[in-house]
Amino acid sequence: MKKLIVIVVLFSAIVVVALSFGELETIAATLRKAHPTFFLLAILVQMIWFITSGRMYQSVFHLLGVHEAVLALSRIAAAANFINVVAPTGGMGGVALFAAEAHRRGHPTGKVTVAAALFLVLDQASFLVVLSLGLIVLVRRNDLDASELTASLILLGIAVSSAFVLYLGYRSEEKLGSLLAKAAHILNRIAKFLRRKTQFLSEPRAHEFAHEVAEGFTGLTERKSSLVRPVMWGILDKALLMAVLTLSFLSFEVPFSMGTIIAGFSLAYLFVIVSPTPSGIGIVEGIMPIALSSLNVDWSHAVLITLTYRTVTFWVPFGVGAWAFRSLHTAGEQPA
Repeated sequence: MKKLIVIVVLFSAIVVVALSFGELETIAATLRKAHPTFFLLAILVQMIWFITSGRMYQSVFHLLGVHEAVLALSRIAAAANFINVVAPTGGMGGVALFAAEAHRRGHPTGKVTVAAALFLVLDQASFLVVLSLGLIVLVRRNDLDASELTASLILLGIAVSSAFVLYLGYRSEEKLGSLLAKAAHILNRIAKFLRRKTQFLSEPRAHEFAHEVAEGFTGLTERKSSLVRPVMWGILDKALLMAVLTLSFLSFEVPFSMGTIIAGFSLAYLFVIVSPTPSGIGIVEGIMPIALSSLNVDWSHAVLITLTYRTVTFWVPFGVGAWAFRSLHTAGEQPA
């Protein structure tokens, strides 16, 4: 069964690459025009990003009393990112991978599931800090439009809803179970109407999940400063991605200001999250040049910078994630 899952996931990865083949050809042509030194530095920064991402996971795990090495968490995080691209489920595929790895490594599955979900919420919170700065830049330059404001509100709604569900599970297992059961009941009725299925989601399973969440929160400290550290690691993550964008500008000797970097990154990352396609494939490549152009970057340069930035922040993690996923599966097949 595990081999079948690996085959399906890797086949999905091949499909993603095949569907993006035209974009990859354009990227290859673009990179031939870039200064290799800055491009290689951007890849190095992206590699450091994997470590800081693992460090953020480690700080969240410590809150729940789970201890794991940074490099191990970085590898699982890279694999989870890969899973979320080839099998997009709003981040839940990555959470499931963390839960599976927790079981294999002897950690409490409930705690690790909660930690992975809490990571998603705190990561969104850290980005909202950066996004607020980007929106300020856009307002000052009179460049904020309805689509950007709508996307920001959608992200805020997602973050608040996710945080509310986790908080409810932390405070009351019964209330969370009732909420999830009601949601499952509504979705089952909709599914039955549209697909004539008798059951889409298990309502009893909703109460079981609520119990797992409540159990996972045991040991969480209530100190006000306890969540600050992972948010700071999350902000550092975003700073490294902004450094990649800066190096993309330098690769083509395009002048820029700090406001252009912050606003350009904020819009690109925003549509990575709220895009209907996994990791914003096709959407970010179309929106980011427009955003940079509105920030007084020449259109041709904006396209080159976008393709370089996406190569480093999407395709490099995609390849590393594929290796990480395969290596985790190989490690799981080895006898204990």
